[in-house]
Amino acid sequence: MAATLELDQACAEAIDLARHAAVRRAGVLEVGEHRAVVAEDTRVATHLFDCVHPGYPGWQWSVTVARASRSRVVTVSEVTLVPGE
Repeated sequence: MAATLELDQACAEAIDLARHAAVRRAGVLEVGEHRAVVAEDTRVATHLFDCVHPGYPGWQWSVTVARASRSRVVTVSEVTLVPGE
């Protein structure tokens, strides 16, 4: 039986950091509403934002953030545009 990952509070609260990273990467594609945050690993989470560009209906900006053990500082690991469900 697989263990359920616990969402790191600092990573979960890093919505503004994740949005800023998505906006910088998106350029003209634009970043919409924050949709979810998902635990990926210990102290690693992915934030999902809508992509509001009409050329990418249903797509989302995926921003993975992480923090080192015993650190309060959250950093951006990856920003990617991914197809939605």
